[in-house]
Amino acid sequence: MTTHRYKDIEYALKKSNRKTSSIYIERDGSISVLVPKQLSHPEIEDILEKKRYKIYSHLAEWEDANTSRVYREFVSGEGFYYLGRTYKLEIVDNQDTPLKLKNGHFLLRKKDLSKAKEHFVNFYKSKGKNKIQERVEYWKKRLNVEPNEIRIMELQNRWGSCTEKRNINFHWKSIMTPISIIDYIIAHELTHLIHPNHSEAFWFELDKVMPDYHQRKSWLKVHGAGMDL
Repeated sequence: MTTHRYKDIEYALKKSNRKTSSIYIERDGSISVLVPKQLSHPEIEDILEKKRYKIYSHLAEWEDANTSRVYREFVSGEGFYYLGRTYKLEIVDNQDTPLKLKNGHFLLRKKDLSKAKEHFVNFYKSKGKNKIQERVEYWKKRLNVEPNEIRIMELQNRWGSCTEKRNINFHWKSIMTPISIIDYIIAHELTHLIHPNHSEAFWFELDKVMPDYHQRKSWLKVHGAGMDL
């Protein structure tokens, strides 16, 4: 992506073979614009001008949501999320693995403190792979779609993504959220296999299998920033 500015809107631009244009407010508050290759710069600016009010509205929502952002320390007593619940961390002298969830606590081996974040990320990726794959099996039948590959990875500022090759990627942080929210993230991305943009048709399709998606989407906007390390 390349960075551009239109008036007071700074945005990252990506062109591809897509047929439609999309504007995203990323989880860090930055703006991404995805457009078809053939669109000229004046045409892109025209889209931004037409969407100016909506962009400002979404940015205001992002600022409200990010009041919940939490910066955690890897010390005994600190709470860490897993499937929507908080588990307190205990630093222990000895155990067979660097990090484990046992008896209602995260247990982190003392000698691995310097790589604590790495061990938590690996934990979430490992647990997320099985849980998300299980839920994907359910939702792909509901939506009658067949993704190519499911991956759990670092996605920077997105909860999920759907590629042109029909691969579905999920952020490892997704496994911090409750199952109902994981289901929303999964159903959202799988719906992109039917409608690649966020058109009215996309939301209508999602509504057919998840009528309460509005509430789940709102939960993610309010609490999503707190799902972090």
